[in-house]
Amino acid sequence: MSWAGADDAAALDFLLNISRRHGLRDTLLIPAGDAEIRLTAQSHGALSGAFRIMLPEWEALRWVCEKPLLYQRAAELGLAFPNTYRIAAPEQAAGLEPAFPIILKPHMGGGNSRFVKAKVIRVDNRASFLPAYNEAATEIGAGNVVVQEMIPGGGESQFSYAALWHGGAPVAEFTARRTRQYPVDFGYTSTFVETADEPEAAAAARILLASISYSGLVEIEFKRDRRDGALKLLDVNPRPWSWFGLCRAAGIDLGAMLWALAQGDTVPSAGVQSHASWMYLSRDVAAAIGLASGGRLSAAQYLRSFTAVRSWATFSLNDPLPGLIDLPLTAWRVLTRRVFHIG
Repeated sequence: MSWAGADDAAALDFLLNISRRHGLRDTLLIPAGDAEIRLTAQSHGALSGAFRIMLPEWEALRWVCEKPLLYQRAAELGLAFPNTYRIAAPEQAAGLEPAFPIILKPHMGGGNSRFVKAKVIRVDNRASFLPAYNEAATEIGAGNVVVQEMIPGGGESQFSYAALWHGGAPVAEFTARRTRQYPVDFGYTSTFVETADEPEAAAAARILLASISYSGLVEIEFKRDRRDGALKLLDVNPRPWSWFGLCRAAGIDLGAMLWALAQGDTVPSAGVQSHASWMYLSRDVAAAIGLASGGRLSAAQYLRSFTAVRSWATFSLNDPLPGLIDLPLTAWRVLTRRVFHIG
């Protein structure tokens, strides 16, 4: 048996059969991708009889996973988010007069289309907008394409709330700044993340998650808009995220806490270590080169950032092979530019 993916018609049966065959009833099932999140939440009842599940059912979870619903809930709760244009058909797109630059992104991750894999497309002018929108709409449906203003600034303006929740309340939480990312203005992935005290992000995240009585791991992304000073909600990831290794390095081991909670054990309180950071070295070099070429990062500043690194994405002295393999893969991604820029 082999896993054909969460979108496969037999995906649920595959998981149930695996559980029965290998006696996994007490195993904690942790979906690690958007499609897997959707499958697990939509099949919550069936999977709860085969695994331990630490995730809300889909009727609640979809309010933070599907971006149109996320922004609707944010508006209801009085949380700031980027200006988002409501478009349900190509005809509406043809009459739209947005303020450029804008970004196009899928309403939720998961899937194999070119647009979904790109995650975000930047569009700088009207001549490029309609072709880009129509192509995306053809791939995933017009109602599933989110058209949104692009907030200026790079990783220095982006913050994350990382936490473990249970029964609608936080068990452990901290905030971080996604200081560098690649590409530098709107990243496909974070490359340098450091713990940072951002109480406004924590407060907004608590309001949002409490509204759906959330349980499980979660990372919520925000960006500070320098035009009006508002901290704006971007995205919610109810799963382990790329820089998850920083949690343990910063003194809040959310993975271990999740397991303890699933076992019914008491989770000890923990405080976050200040100035701890995580680095994706190969991609961070590419991000640093981009920032340096624009005069936004000096060599001295970049070298100083290494002093606080407590966790690496792929590098480890006792297991160097993943880091070595990642070097040519990162070079290929940089060359092919998995995040598109149109116009």
